[in-house]
Amino acid sequence: MSKQAKRKQKPQLIHWRLYVVVGFVCLLFTSLVGRAAYIQIIEPEKLRHESDMRTLRTTSNEVHRGMITDRNGEMLAVSVPVKAVYADPKVVHDRNGFADMRRWQALADVLHEPKEEILARVQSNPKKRFTYLKRQVTPAVAEYIKQLKLPGVYLKAESRRYYPTSEISAQLVGLTNIDDVGIEGIENTYNDWLTGTPTKHKVRKSRDGHVVERLDTVQTGESSNDLVLSIDQRIQQLAYREIKRATEINQATSASIVVLDVHTGEVLAMANTPSYNPNSRDNLQSYRMRNRALTDAYEPGSTIKPFVVAAALEAGTIKEDQIFKTHPGRVRIGGKIVRDGRNYGDMSLGDVLVHSSNVGMTQIALSMPVQELLGYYQAMGLGNYSGINLPGESAGLIHDRRRWSDFERATLSFGYALTVTPLQIARMYAMLGSGGVLYPSSILKLKKAPEGDQVISPEVARSVMQMLIGVTEPGGTAKKAHIDGYPVAGKTGTARKAVAGGYGEDYVALFAGVAPVHNPRLAMVVVVNEPKGDRYYGGDVAAPVFAKVMSGALQMLNVEPISAREKVQLAGNVRRGE
Repeated sequence: MSKQAKRKQKPQLIHWRLYVVVGFVCLLFTSLVGRAAYIQIIEPEKLRHESDMRTLRTTSNEVHRGMITDRNGEMLAVSVPVKAVYADPKVVHDRNGFADMRRWQALADVLHEPKEEILARVQSNPKKRFTYLKRQVTPAVAEYIKQLKLPGVYLKAESRRYYPTSEISAQLVGLTNIDDVGIEGIENTYNDWLTGTPTKHKVRKSRDGHVVERLDTVQTGESSNDLVLSIDQRIQQLAYREIKRATEINQATSASIVVLDVHTGEVLAMANTPSYNPNSRDNLQSYRMRNRALTDAYEPGSTIKPFVVAAALEAGTIKEDQIFKTHPGRVRIGGKIVRDGRNYGDMSLGDVLVHSSNVGMTQIALSMPVQELLGYYQAMGLGNYSGINLPGESAGLIHDRRRWSDFERATLSFGYALTVTPLQIARMYAMLGSGGVLYPSSILKLKKAPEGDQVISPEVARSVMQMLIGVTEPGGTAKKAHIDGYPVAGKTGTARKAVAGGYGEDYVALFAGVAPVHNPRLAMVVVVNEPKGDRYYGGDVAAPVFAKVMSGALQMLNVEPISAREKVQLAGNVRRGE
């Protein structure tokens, strides 16, 4: 064996391999450092954005619509929490949500919807991300749906409007649509006031959906506001009950009633028939939703006569002690005849009103220029809006002509050739009760009485009211409007309804008045539209409703009946007026 073979072999260092490994490690380290520097120093926002996309969320608090209450705090409209059921069709398809069709059948049953319709909404477009299955379901139904554990079916909080008084104040309060936006009545007029806006926060959430950090306020919201109406729900309920009964008994097409506080112009009751239930909107008929006390204008008939007398007294064209010759109970005016129910002979001014003499009123109307009479009508609120600020209000109609025949002037004095709304008539009678001051009508509760316009003098207003007491006493046209203990100054009206070419066979029966005369508190008008049968006069149809509602309302408001001393004093004033 050679010496070289016997010599130990020593490992030889391969320099180029070492350089390759070291070079590779250095390159890797440099790239990692460079990448880290790039991410953290040069372009850090991309990963931050991707992180935020996974963790940052904008949340908002739930804001319910404000309540509507009457003047005493009774709820007329309130929002209740409900849930909306919706589906994410893409999630349903991705998670094989149709594997167990029994769950879908259970969902359809609890929602009272056909299963085929629900499935069609989810299956029609597998890439769709949202579709409603049912809105405004109760919390109990929502909990049942939650237990079904259908993939891709979710619940969302929302609210539903509930009206505790139902049909009693339906046209006045109005209603909201399914998105909680007011579309009728007060709900519509004061929608912005009642609707709040949610506050939006930016938060960081964990993978399980919990908020781990509140970062910022994106949008500062506004809380919703409650609304307090001038309505007294006790009087409103009584008024609606009585006009509904009168509508049914007389088989009338419709009826309206308005009750005003004579010292503030606040509306204490405003009801109409036919009405509707805003909590149940199946087969809802639009004509039932109309607030007829504001929107429907009628010829007022004899209810306008006290204001013709007031205008003539104010203008000085007649005197309180004047005698009017009405024999033989009719008079020819411009080729046409104006008639009374019978021949009343010589009449005092008070008797002209008590017996509702058309002949006497014609003499009063012709004693003053027609433009002056129309000016008083407009000053008393006719042909103008009442200030109540509710949608659909009619201003009525007063013709503005240059020439009026004597017969047309006469018809103006007994309630034809012009149209007025029930609210306008109530305002005029409230003006008598307030000493000749006309206040704007308010549907909101007022903290203090508003400024009114002095339309006629307090003396004339008081004198006309005393003349009207006889209307509800024996011998008057509205004995059924008499209220024991509360003297009433009122007037009946029975107007034939106009049709194309003249007047038809339908009537409007009215009664309007103020009570109690010695201490005026309330003004009220009752309008019954198209009563059927033999009873169609205001004294027979509308006056009994007035008596029941006014009597009940005065007692509810703790208005004291007239004392014996006041009764004697009032009787003396009436005799002097006659």
